[in-house]
Amino acid sequence: MDLPLHKLPWLVRPDPDFAALCRALPGEKPGAAIRKLASAALDENQLNRLAKVISAAQSAGRELAPLQPFRLAILSNSTTHFLMPCLTATAARYGFSLQAMTPGYGQIAQVTLDAKSELYDFEPHAVLIAIDWHGLPIPNIPGGDAIAAVDAVMQMLGTIRSNIKAHGNGAVSILQTIAPPIERFVGSFERALPGGRRQIIECVNQRLAESMLHSGDALFDVAGLAEAVGLENWHSPQEYNLARIPFASTYTPLYADHFCRIVSALRGKSRRCVVLDLDNTLWGGVIGDDGLAGIQLAEGDATGEAFRELQRYLLNLRSYGVVLAVSSKNEDENARAPFRQHPEMILREEHFAVFQVNWQDKVTNIRAVADQLRLGLDSLVFVDDNPFERRLVRESLPEVAVPELPDDPAQFARTLAAAGYFEATSFSSEDAKRTEYYHHNAMRAALARDTPDIEAYLATLAMKITFQAFDETNRARIAQLINKSNQFNLTTRRYSEADVERMQHDPRCFTLQVRLEDTFGDNGMISVVICREAESSSTWEIDTWLMSCRVLGRGVENAVLRQILARAIPLGVDTLVGCYIPTGRNKLVKDHYRKLGFTPRAERPDGTTEWQLEVSQERLDQVPVPPMTVASLI
Repeated sequence: MDLPLHKLPWLVRPDPDFAALCRALPGEKPGAAIRKLASAALDENQLNRLAKVISAAQSAGRELAPLQPFRLAILSNSTTHFLMPCLTATAARYGFSLQAMTPGYGQIAQVTLDAKSELYDFEPHAVLIAIDWHGLPIPNIPGGDAIAAVDAVMQMLGTIRSNIKAHGNGAVSILQTIAPPIERFVGSFERALPGGRRQIIECVNQRLAESMLHSGDALFDVAGLAEAVGLENWHSPQEYNLARIPFASTYTPLYADHFCRIVSALRGKSRRCVVLDLDNTLWGGVIGDDGLAGIQLAEGDATGEAFRELQRYLLNLRSYGVVLAVSSKNEDENARAPFRQHPEMILREEHFAVFQVNWQDKVTNIRAVADQLRLGLDSLVFVDDNPFERRLVRESLPEVAVPELPDDPAQFARTLAAAGYFEATSFSSEDAKRTEYYHHNAMRAALARDTPDIEAYLATLAMKITFQAFDETNRARIAQLINKSNQFNLTTRRYSEADVERMQHDPRCFTLQVRLEDTFGDNGMISVVICREAESSSTWEIDTWLMSCRVLGRGVENAVLRQILARAIPLGVDTLVGCYIPTGRNKLVKDHYRKLGFTPRAERPDGTTEWQLEVSQERLDQVPVPPMTVASLI
């Protein structure tokens, strides 16, 4: 890369007057300005300076919206106080107002076991278990059986996680993998020798990774991060011996950025779509000037190979459910020609959900891409080799992520990967199908344009809707939807997988997961509903109602309401109470309950509105639904 990883080269350089800008932050509601300052590639000193501003605003009780509150506890065998300011400032880059605490040195067992400890009084949203190899029972038993050693480490970490799960009120555990020490005893043979320290650490990391699958907890791959910068650089014997600092402080900004990506993913803020320029981004040259034979894409040519490597990376991203789109100033026929005719192209037209090619400005086109995909702008990453276009989009659409690209296209794929926009804490079969869903949406949109009226259009879709209570099989996906859905989400309350499990077994909760199929394919899980029995068992409060924007305009919300009513009536429920909590992202559903026939019940100064609906068979019969087959598995 043009700059080493710890310089965060995908981010813009900080303003030369950064210190003055920190001092000039507005006294009231400084959240947006703080996030803008945090979005640059700040070094450790700058992160500490910004953290002081954030902490002062938090202590003064100032409004920090749009930053969302997040409480983090850190458990470690090493010194971690130096991390907390950097984490606080970096979290603002990802949209969080972070408050962090760490108990006394060497107190991990005590604070996790005691349900009344300072750890649980803090009520953290997440607990970072940052134990390095010095703090784990990892012996060196050359030629011996390492299984017992690995089991001992896993039991120790498992006990910590179990205590947090028991007393942490839904707090998520984030476990670090272990960066192995660089020192070897018998050289290369040590990797092959059973019972060696290196082998034990590798086995522990593998077991850690496996234990995280479907657990609701998260993995922070510090071992991978250390390998990326080099173990020799990562480990600093001087700093560890001086103050028990677990890694070279040079890498604190990089560590903080990688950790905050995980927090962002837990809160459903990972990016979902890459919007790509074409000329000098996906190939070398300008297709309109150089023609099909003149662009650089040839295998065996260094420049052509660089662009092919970026295309391979993007195609692999797509297999993980990241949607690809094009936004290019070009003639449509010229722009499509390489995808259709060039033998060296790895990406093809069918790999893109949206192909936006015209002579309009990039800001207008990116808005159009977001609208067509029904994604928020904060789901998009814009990749363009042109510094002017990057700056224009960055200034006009601050929600869109715009990585800085180096001059050398050989570094494009590495830069995009290093930026970590697509961090995940889980992966489901539905994630893998996401690009397919968006392609099907494009086909549905085309059918809608060709069908004379909405009723006829809906009838041609042959929809089948399936209702099911929360279950173990789909628990991870339900939690993922709850944390990712922002636009069609009445309350945007966030729940962990552990919370979802508790609601699944709570007799006072009524839960729904909703799936939809149609002529074009399976839309997957498209809605989640949580109703809670109020103090009076005759009233249900709708705690959560969210839907995928992919299915808007198809009458699905009416079908969901009918299902809620059908389940409520036999249980003697006579009133449904729904709440709309405005967030700035969910204006789409401001009138959701009004459209469904609810009447206003109360309104608060912050815009939160309560609605109520009488529950009766007559009311159920009055809810209109489009033609669809209904399957209820409850």
